[in-house]
Order: sequence, then C-alpha cells, then structure tokens
Amino acid sequence: MPSLLRKEWEKMQEQVGIQTQNAHAEQPGKRFPLDTPGAYLSRPDEEDALLSRSPNDYARLKHLIKQQGLLDQQLPYYTYKILLTLSLLALGLAFLFLVHNFWLQLLNAIYLSFVITQIGFLAHDIGHRQVFRTARQNRISGLLVGNLLIGWSWSWWVEKHNRHHGHPNELDGDPDIVRPFTVFTEEEARKMQGAKRFLVKYQAYFEFPIYMFAPVTFLILSIQSLWLKKAKHTLAEVLLLTLHYVIYVGLLFWQLNAWQAVLFMVVHQALFGLYLGSVVAPNHKGMLVVDRDCPLDFLHQQVLTARNVKAHPFTDFWYGGLNYQIEHHLFPNLPRNKLKEAQPIVRAFCKEHAIAYVETSMLQSYREILRFLHLVSAPLRKEKRV
Repeated sequence: MPSLLRKEWEKMQEQVGIQTQNAHAEQPGKRFPLDTPGAYLSRPDEEDALLSRSPNDYARLKHLIKQQGLLDQQLPYYTYKILLTLSLLALGLAFLFLVHNFWLQLLNAIYLSFVITQIGFLAHDIGHRQVFRTARQNRISGLLVGNLLIGWSWSWWVEKHNRHHGHPNELDGDPDIVRPFTVFTEEEARKMQGAKRFLVKYQAYFEFPIYMFAPVTFLILSIQSLWLKKAKHTLAEVLLLTLHYVIYVGLLFWQLNAWQAVLFMVVHQALFGLYLGSVVAPNHKGMLVVDRDCPLDFLHQQVLTARNVKAHPFTDFWYGGLNYQIEHHLFPNLPRNKLKEAQPIVRAFCKEHAIAYVETSMLQSYREILRFLHLVSAPLRKEKRV
C-alpha cells in the first residue's frame, strides 16, 4: 500500500479508538494480532503462532454472564415485543384498507418497511433461541415469522447466519463477506475483472444503494435453497412462502391500481433492504478480516472482528439490539433486553485481558465503513489509464 494510503489507513484506525498501544503497555513484549479496523490477518508466521490461545478465558467470561442470570429466558419481554410488533403491522394493514389517498399510501410503504425490519429482528432472536428454548417452538415460530411474515426461507437464513457466527469476517468462511460487487481486502480487489472491477473500484459509493436490492437477492437465494430441497421441512416452507406473496401482492392489487401497487412494492422492499443493511453494516465491516489459518481463538476472533454502536434508547430500539454486536457474538442466545447489562462485564473483561473493544457512534461507524471500502479498492483507482 502506498505511504499516503497507509497514513490514511492508520488515521482511520486511530479514529475508531483501537487501544493497541494500551494493550502493549499493559503486557510489554507480547505479540498482538492486527487488531485494527480493516486489518487483514493472513497465515501465521512463527511470531503469530505465539498468540495466546486460552479457551479458559471465554469460559470464565461466560461464567460471569451466567452468574448474573443474563442467559435466562425472558418470556415476558418477548411477549411484549411480539405483541407490539404485530400491533405495528396491524396498524399498517388497517391504513392500507381505510385510507384511499395514494401519496399517503406511499408513506405507509415507508412505515411498513420499518415494521418488516422490526419483524426481522424478532426472527433473528428466534433463530438464536433467545425467545423459545425448545426446537419445536423455534421451528414453528421461525417458519411463521420468516416465511410467512417476511417472505424468506427460514432454514436458508438460519444456515447462512450460523456460518457467519462461526466464522465472522473470515475469508471463504463467512457468507456475509462473500458479495459479487464488494471486496474486503486489496488482494481481492486486484483479482476483479470486467464490470465487477469497475464496481469494486467505486464500491464505497455503491455500498448503501446496493442494500436496496437485498430483499430480492434473499428471495432468490431462498427459492434456490428450497428448489434444491436443502430445508428439513421443504413443503411447509414453500407453502408459507407462497402464502406470503399471495397475500402481499393480492392485498396491494386489491386496494391499489396496477402501477400504484408496483410502486408501493418497490418503495417498501427497497427501504426495507436499506434499513436492514444500514443496521447490519456497522457490525463487522471495516473490522479485522481473517483467513482460515488465523491464530485467533474464539474469544479474540469474536471481539476483534466486531464493532458496537454506542448504547442509547434510540439506537437500542433502531438496531434491534444488534448495536451490542460484540456481546451478541460472544453469547448469541443472550436475550436482547439483557445485552445492555452484559456490556460492562464484557468491556471490563476485555480491558483486563488487553483485547481491543471497539465502540463508536452511529454516524462514525458509517464513516469508518465507507473509508475502509474506499481504501481497500484504492489500488484499482491508482492504475494508469490505458
């Protein structure tokens, strides 16, 4: 990387508050991984192999969390969240039936994009067994929320998300960083050819607009998964998915004329994707990227590849608890309403063990993401024009 870009990269790292120097000061002489946003940890050399692997550290941290009862089921909280979210959905549907002004219905499309994302947060919590504990309860509720209410294959999403949790920000392991028009290392950027090369060259500019296509992409992947019969209950998933789109499209064409219904769907789905993508993006983008041979243990990989967005009543609600990404990755079945209580325990533990704990504001997280993507694709923009 050219020296000017390296300086900019280091400036970015400093801005997000990685406390590498503090870690070295507390443990002089110890070799630390490249625990900086956007850093790439490749195959270990002899020094990297010396990185401390201590599964007992994670066990001790989990014991502290369990001692506080934070992993206990939170049925009253989730009963409230489910009833509130379904009430918000019912309000939007009632508006669709009762209001006959199309421009107000476009506002309803915006509102329902917010509601469907909130339903997505519930699906996420169900998938991690935060809501129910038995396999049967999770399966039934997951199918109803995922296939029927959202319109995606539940089994496809669970399998994809489990792989992400097992291999966060891991090249060839994390499905969330396998994207056709986005790269996360300079090595990947240089391999791009044709139209993909152009899109990657300016990937920072396309990052947020491309989220608008996520719902369509996820639907295609859902159909592909069900077509290949990868689901355990394929017939049930197909029937519920079909029912979702029959009701969704049918209601819109019943209440609106053809072009109005199409425009409603475009606005609704695009903003759904934009909202969901903007919430998920800060979780890992711009953080440490690793490969399969990285020397990190579970605790270090989960913490160093994740970023928190500062807690606030608004962000806690807007992000559906995903702003506590570090705590969530360490303890996926930790109920959403207990993440805030777990944070000071995890933060103190990371400080004690000199593990960089990254937390920033909402706007700053987006700046870091875009700067990181812009820097990764910089070699392509430096090429001489033929």
